[in-house]
Amino acid sequence: MHSNNSEINAELKQRLQNIRLLVLDVDGVMTDGGLTIGDDGLEYKTFHAHDGLGMKLLKATGVELAIITGRTSNVVKKRAESTGVAHFYQGAEDKLAAFNELMKTCGLQANQCAFMGDDVVDLPPMLKCGLAIAVPAAPAMVLKHAHYVTRKSGGFGAVREVCELIMQAQGTFDTQMAQFLTQAHISN
Repeated sequence: MHSNNSEINAELKQRLQNIRLLVLDVDGVMTDGGLTIGDDGLEYKTFHAHDGLGMKLLKATGVELAIITGRTSNVVKKRAESTGVAHFYQGAEDKLAAFNELMKTCGLQANQCAFMGDDVVDLPPMLKCGLAIAVPAAPAMVLKHAHYVTRKSGGFGAVREVCELIMQAQGTFDTQMAQFLTQAHISN
């Protein structure tokens, strides 16, 4: 069922073109899945700068961003704010309930939403949404139900890869990239 970057077939392209909301899990998707907890009890996470810029660029095209995570962490809230994530659900033990609430809030149908996850707790919304995305390290059952498996690993640009795929399918990628090429042109 899933494919990777080398084979964007017509069905996958159609799914990408429909997307108006990209919903992300955090641990294992926006991070490498490692949980660092200090002696002070605070949780530390490492995010990739490429993902953050990709999220901002995608949002600039009119595609909304959301996070649904089972864990609760102040650092994730800060990351959500800095990357333009409009909808943020943490401590969501029932990710499908959060996903259903999110669709209602945004006035969207399931086929207009992509969900990117890395573990079996992500399967309920992945099975309901229009574009289910997994990272390569996800368990076999999750990979089996993904429409797309990223080439990049979670925490190492997988989110950016998906943001770019959506923009390419929707014809907004070149416009978003032009601003950087134009700036370089002016300074040379």
